[in-house]
Amino acid sequence: MNTDIFAAIDIGSNAIRLLINNIEVNGTTPDFKKVAYLRVPIRLGDDVFTSGRISRDKEWRLIHAMQGFSHIMKAYGVMNYRACATSAMRDAENGKNIVEAIRKGSGLNIDIITGREEAEIIYEAGELGGLMDKKKNYLYVDVGGGSTEIVVYSNQQKVTSSSFQLGTVRMLVGAVKDEEESRFRAWLKEIAKDNVPLNIIASGGNINKIHKVLGKREREPLAYDELKKLYDTLSGLSYEERIQSFKLNTYRADVIVPALKIFLTISKICKVDEIYVPKIGLSDGIISHLYYEHQSK
Repeated sequence: MNTDIFAAIDIGSNAIRLLINNIEVNGTTPDFKKVAYLRVPIRLGDDVFTSGRISRDKEWRLIHAMQGFSHIMKAYGVMNYRACATSAMRDAENGKNIVEAIRKGSGLNIDIITGREEAEIIYEAGELGGLMDKKKNYLYVDVGGGSTEIVVYSNQQKVTSSSFQLGTVRMLVGAVKDEEESRFRAWLKEIAKDNVPLNIIASGGNINKIHKVLGKREREPLAYDELKKLYDTLSGLSYEERIQSFKLNTYRADVIVPALKIFLTISKICKVDEIYVPKIGLSDGIISHLYYEHQSK
C-alpha cells in the first residue's frame, strides 16, 4: 500500500486553515485520511471590508501563522501543498504585497483565487457528485466570510455559476453594497425560474456547525423550518448568550447569524425545503486536485 501526504492552506476572510491528508492507495481506490487540521481565526475581513487594507498587526499574525504551517508541513513530510487566498485577500489593496511578505517570511507561495475558482476547487473534493440525483437540479452554495459562491448543476454537470460580495464578516461590518444584494436576489430569481425543482448542497464552517447544533446525523438534510427557528432564536440572543446557550466558539457566535440569513434567503427565493451538508471545503478540494494531478504525472 502506497501513502502520499498532501497539504492545503485556505486563507479566508474569517480564518486561515491548514489541512494535511494521508492518501492511502490499496488497489485502485484512494482513501483520504485527515491527519492534521489547524484553524487560526485571524479574521482578515474585519480590516479589508472597512478600510480596504490588511492592518500591520494582522499581517504579522498571518506571517507568523504561515511560518508555523510551513514547519508543521515539514514535520509531517508533506510532499506537495497549495495555499489559496480568497475574498479578503482579493479585495485588499495591499494583498499582493502581503503575499510577497509571506513568501519571504515563510517560503510559502500563495495563489489569490477568484470566487469561481474557489467553487470549482471545492467541487473537486469529489463528494458532490455522489449526492446528486441526475434527475434533479442543484445549487452548490459556499458561504464564506467575504463572499458567497453559487454553482448550478443539472444532470451532475455544471450549468452556470456566480460569486457575490456577500459574506458573513462583510455583513457584520455593514460592508455589503445595496446593488450587490439586489444582484444576488435577481440572479437567484432567474435561476429558480429556469432550473426547477432545485436542491441545495451547502459548504462552509457555519453550515457545518449549524448541522451539528441541530443534532443531525451524517448526510441528514437540514429543513428550512429548522433553519428559520434557529435563526430566530440566535437573533434574539446576545453574543455572550449564544456562546453560553449553544456552546459556540467566540469566532463562531457572531458570524453564524448572517450565515443563517444567507441560506434562508437562498432557500426562500428558490423555494427549497432541504439543504444537504457534505462537510467539505476548499481545503478538501485543493488536496484532491493535488493528488489526482500527481497521479496523472
